[in-house]
Amino acid sequence: MTYDSVVPEELGEPALRVTAVPEPGAVTIVVPTFNESANIRELLRGITESVPARLPCEVVFVDDSTDDTPEVIREAARDCPYPVTVLHRESPVGGLGGAVVEGMRAATSDWIVVMDGDLQHPPSLVPELVDAGERTHAGLVVASRYIRGGSRAGLAGGYRVAVSRGATWLTKTLFPRRLRGISDPMSGFFAIRRSAVTTDVLKPLGYKILLETAVRARPRRVTEVPFVFRPRFAGESKSTAREGVRFLRHLAGLRTASPVARMVVFGLIGATGFLPNLAALWALTAAGMHYLPAEIAANQLGVAWNFLLIEHLCFPGRRQYRRWWDRAGRFALLANADLVVRIPLIALLVSRFGMSVLGATALALVTTFVLRFVGTEALVYLPRKGGRAGDTTAVETGRHVGSRTARRSS
Repeated sequence: MTYDSVVPEELGEPALRVTAVPEPGAVTIVVPTFNESANIRELLRGITESVPARLPCEVVFVDDSTDDTPEVIREAARDCPYPVTVLHRESPVGGLGGAVVEGMRAATSDWIVVMDGDLQHPPSLVPELVDAGERTHAGLVVASRYIRGGSRAGLAGGYRVAVSRGATWLTKTLFPRRLRGISDPMSGFFAIRRSAVTTDVLKPLGYKILLETAVRARPRRVTEVPFVFRPRFAGESKSTAREGVRFLRHLAGLRTASPVARMVVFGLIGATGFLPNLAALWALTAAGMHYLPAEIAANQLGVAWNFLLIEHLCFPGRRQYRRWWDRAGRFALLANADLVVRIPLIALLVSRFGMSVLGATALALVTTFVLRFVGTEALVYLPRKGGRAGDTTAVETGRHVGSRTARRSS
């Protein structure tokens, strides 16, 4: 990122970031933006009119735009009574969620309010979110469309309503305990205590940062405030089919964060591998191939099937540690070694320990499955010692793009 500083005219020198401890209840409003130049002035006007002077406030824009949004922010900031910062990222790592994490790291206040830059999230609700958190001693306050007093009226069309409801149902089904008390996990409008979240644990992918925060940070107490989701003030929605795919990958990464969950998913994927294996075996033998080479070839199709699913559903956040051909080769080697190990193990259990063939086969399947999972995680998807550049999950921020104005109304 690049750094640029706005020089307040009456001061004649760049304003410095306030380093004093914020007053209780102080709020940093984090706004991720991507080509939202037409909304900026109205958004800052709404914040100025809504946030009372007694509430210490700063606004941090984290911008991934390809248009003139950063320049518009700098111009509009001159008329805002609150300090305004713009961090322009040259590389939008993590998408909108990654931008929010950058904003959280830059925040200096007790409370961080995250909201979109398109005015679908009303700025007038910012003081209420902070007040609700103070009153209930909550660590996370969610602006919800799905409790009494809330509405999803701003969703454009039945398709987006259906997608939103389906995504909400899916996430609450996958994370029933961690999302308890959150009726709208798809909301992008929420307040969180800075002390309740450690940004290093967040690994955002796409735009569902509330889901990421609730699942990984696990704030102890959550409360909700109803809000009416408005139509966009200007510009076009950034929701695309590509973002939908990123959301599903994000869900898979969150759900497989624990070793036990990864092992369960690994096993389910392995079970589905029998389908392409059997289909290929039937096709090859029907074409006249001997069953032994046909079995070997069909097994490779099953291995490829399992590899593709495991890449995207079991280890989606670890593919950067090795190149794809390295991962594929190691995975295939482990999968085929499974056959070599299983048959001698069955013979050993039957001859040495007197087990039945069926019992020995079942025990060998379980044993080789565990070994295959452990081997896959350790030899394919764990980072190499002294890994190459780019093998880190840390967000590469480059140079900070900051623009701050500390002008206040008299």
